[in-house]
Amino acid sequence: MGEALYKLKYQADWSQVAPLAAQVAESIVPLFDRVGLIIPMPASIVRRRQPVNEIAEELGRAINVPVFADLIVKATADTGGKQLKDMTTKAEKKAALMGRFTINDSIIDTACWNALLLDDLYDTGATMEVACAALRTYPKIEKVYVAALTW
Repeated sequence: MGEALYKLKYQADWSQVAPLAAQVAESIVPLFDRVGLIIPMPASIVRRRQPVNEIAEELGRAINVPVFADLIVKATADTGGKQLKDMTTKAEKKAALMGRFTINDSIIDTACWNALLLDDLYDTGATMEVACAALRTYPKIEKVYVAALTW
């Protein structure tokens, strides 16, 4: 998975999307109870095409669930500050991320859903924790499952 993700993110090899999504569908999704929707983690770097969003869309097609790429909104960091990738501790990263995630009420249905939050990289877990905390405030989300392609 690491090599495929590297080719996708840094060499724009979009042929890696389908195999990555298929692997998640086969190896990760069966571990969770009734995934009702997929939420890709908001990107840290703006790209014309976002790799995690592309994988999430392909995964959604594979397991027949909707993808809500705009459900979590990540505010930009203060300019002049240290970049998240340059921070070394989980506490430092969490402090930098607090308050930067908001929920866009984009689920029209009134039911509660089990959500799969998908990211490409798991390092300290700070980003996942802060994003999950934001999702837990949204009454249309019941359970939050997380999956990262690499660590």
